[in-house]
Amino acid sequence: MPRLILGSTSPYRRELLTRLRIAFDVVAPEVDETPLAGEAPADLARRLALAKAHAVATQHPDAVVIGSDQVADLHGQPLGKPGDHARATAQLRAMRGQTVVFQTALSVVHAAQSFAQTALVPVQVRFRDLEDAEIEAYLQAEQPYDCAGSAKSEGLGIVLLDAITSDDPTALIGLPLIQTSRMLRAAGVKLL
Repeated sequence: MPRLILGSTSPYRRELLTRLRIAFDVVAPEVDETPLAGEAPADLARRLALAKAHAVATQHPDAVVIGSDQVADLHGQPLGKPGDHARATAQLRAMRGQTVVFQTALSVVHAAQSFAQTALVPVQVRFRDLEDAEIEAYLQAEQPYDCAGSAKSEGLGIVLLDAITSDDPTALIGLPLIQTSRMLRAAGVKLL
């Protein structure tokens, strides 16, 4: 079986991939994540997932490489990782009472076999009409400054939400495992 590499520095993606109980390495992709002018959130997520997989596959052509990216889409506007408290507050205020689509893209590349697949797994998240005090209490408790959209649904962030709609429950955390499994099988990786 070919070597498997996760092309990501995300601890959330690493943790999710361990659920498949297969050996893998982690390599940080060197990819500029700056959105292109006028680039839609779904297109940005797809482009970055593929760029990350290709960047690592170029260094390790005999490996099957997974690249992934997620962009929160608020009415066509991309919301990235806030990075700090002030930006997280602004994001959560903008999202209160709104439905946000978390565009999670996945690419699997095996350069030696000329294999490349990319998929988009959108997740619709309806936020409650949050009060400023709730936003502040949440951010103080969880500090989700490294998460697109400033909320961790797998943690306390679930109390900010009214609904989550998706074909793959792990997509919202950052790596859609149903689609990942499908693509890894297509690339020749045995999962069971």
